[in-house]
Amino acid sequence: MRLALVSHPRRLALWTAAACALLGAAGQALAAKTELLVYSALEADQIKAYKVGFEKVHPEIELKFVRDSTGIITARLLAEKANPQADVIWGVAATSLMLLDKQGMLAPYAPKNLGKVRSTMRDPAATPTWVGMDLWSSAVCANTVEAAKRKLPAITSWADLTKPEFKGTITMPHPASSGTGYLMVAAWLQMMGEDKGWAYMDALHQNIGVYTHSGSKPCRQAGAGEFPVGLSFEYRANKTKKDGAPIDIVFPREGLGWDVEATAIMKTSKKQEAAKALADWAVTPEANQLYAANFAVLALPEAQEKHEFIPADLEKRLAKNDFNWSAANRERILTEWARRYEAKAEKK
Repeated sequence: MRLALVSHPRRLALWTAAACALLGAAGQALAAKTELLVYSALEADQIKAYKVGFEKVHPEIELKFVRDSTGIITARLLAEKANPQADVIWGVAATSLMLLDKQGMLAPYAPKNLGKVRSTMRDPAATPTWVGMDLWSSAVCANTVEAAKRKLPAITSWADLTKPEFKGTITMPHPASSGTGYLMVAAWLQMMGEDKGWAYMDALHQNIGVYTHSGSKPCRQAGAGEFPVGLSFEYRANKTKKDGAPIDIVFPREGLGWDVEATAIMKTSKKQEAAKALADWAVTPEANQLYAANFAVLALPEAQEKHEFIPADLEKRLAKNDFNWSAANRERILTEWARRYEAKAEKK
């Protein structure tokens, strides 16, 4: 074998050249991948499936995520306005995207499947700057074991949470950090009127143990018995109960706060074509089928599925929500909320 190899240097050279060519082609293919930086408030346990689903269809694009709670991602985007880093925003509250749009930070784009998206879950402009994915709503997680142990009354309404028996037993998301926290506050102010809404939150504050910087954490705390009651949202409530936590999920009868998770392209991105590919995919039936594993109300209604612990009439339970009002008054509301209640905020 050694003699044959030495006696055919031309063949060896050809083999070497062919191998180098193959390696070079593979390297070029890898180098040709476009990397998109995505800012997101999606739950950490959702991102993997969404990323895999998109990259399967677009192997030429790799998604890199910066993930945090809605309020923190929103503040980061606004802070970076002079030097934006993100290419795409995916899975952030529509009310936050409306703030960014006012600052001229978003690129108008009509995804290919836009005509199938609910009119209530997209920017109403003909060429929208944001397009919805799914809707999430407030929910109360109540630990049944702790409730029995402490003889806590049953919860059917937001008003019930102000009863003196609940003193120190409730945890809620901080509205400046968490989109879930903000949608609750905005809903109370809209449903009750501002004077009564603030009076309600004053009473609720007496029973709050801590305001967390995550919309999911209060339900996880309730599930673990750390606090008997956690104000959270329906996805995390449904998952916590499915995972075996001893909780009841309550959808207060006065109405549920809600917002829309949405997608937007940053105007400053130098990767507009790849960004448009993600915006297109985000409203496909395939993407909505992935969202359906987590949320009961979707941008494409035909993809919706029944969730075990979520009522079939969830949409009818949603409070009236003026997105424009919520977005326009966000800074004022958060300033007033912090003045009244920041003392019980969880340390960052």
